[in-house]
Amino acid sequence: MSGDGFHVHGPHDHELEHAAQHEPKGMAGQLAVLTAILATIGAMFSYMGGATQANAGLLKNDAAIKKTEASNQWNYYQAKSGKQNLAELATALVTSDERKAKYLDEIERYKKEKAEIKLAAEKLEAESKEFDTLSAEQMHQHHRWAQATTALQISIALAAIALLTKRRWMEWATLALGSVGIVVGALAAMHI
Repeated sequence: MSGDGFHVHGPHDHELEHAAQHEPKGMAGQLAVLTAILATIGAMFSYMGGATQANAGLLKNDAAIKKTEASNQWNYYQAKSGKQNLAELATALVTSDERKAKYLDEIERYKKEKAEIKLAAEKLEAESKEFDTLSAEQMHQHHRWAQATTALQISIALAAIALLTKRRWMEWATLALGSVGIVVGALAAMHI
């Protein structure tokens, strides 16, 4: 290029002018920033999805433990019922009033013990159901986090396609799907 208006282009100058005229301004930079933001949010959502899945497993484990404890209580209840039945049979078989009174006392004791055992077993069953409910809620939330993460991953893939094809509408599709992922993630955070 000379000072008196004569202008000479090099081969790379022509390509830069062509790209500036025909390529959307800053598309690569915008997509790079957008991809970084989506990847960061996606990583957080993925972490939350893993955490809720682990919580669901722990709660399900607690439910199984409580169910086993309740089963043990019901077995104990059945053992007391068997003993009560034997005491009732003994009252029918013995002739001595003194021995009959002893068995009647045992029957009352077994009834009282069974009532306490039944309350404990029912309480453990209720706790097991509560843990099952909490586990199901955590799994629902885990699925929301997984849906949000998937939407963000697809959005990031669309960003790569938009960059390669230089299609502005693909950039908008990236934004739209990324927004869907963020909304689903917000629903997961609100336990919806």
